[in-house]
Amino acid sequence: MSSPRTIPLWLHAGVETFAAPAIMAAPFFFGFGPAASVICVITGALLLGLALQVPGPERAVSISAHATFDYALAIFAAAGGLAVGLMTGAWGATIFLVGIGVALAALTVSTRFSLPRGT
Repeated sequence: MSSPRTIPLWLHAGVETFAAPAIMAAPFFFGFGPAASVICVITGALLLGLALQVPGPERAVSISAHATFDYALAIFAAAGGLAVGLMTGAWGATIFLVGIGVALAALTVSTRFSLPRGT
């Protein structure tokens, strides 16, 4: 059984564009420690960079590679969150980062990585 890929690529990029700054700002609003803050800022910056290169014909990253990078970012966020929790005991940051990883993976699984003809 395959999952339905119902989210178009332009909406996927839009969600990433709005989520990335929120991920980068979250540690400062929630008072995460330095390790969680670094993971959040790296994840958000890479996510924003990926999202902003989707539109236009001169992509630095192909569409299929974009999906791979999204999965890698999801794993990075979740694994980083687990590491922060195990090493520092900051379980709030762990829950946030694992949640970001799961949400990013769900968004990527649900996205139709194809472009309309002519683009």
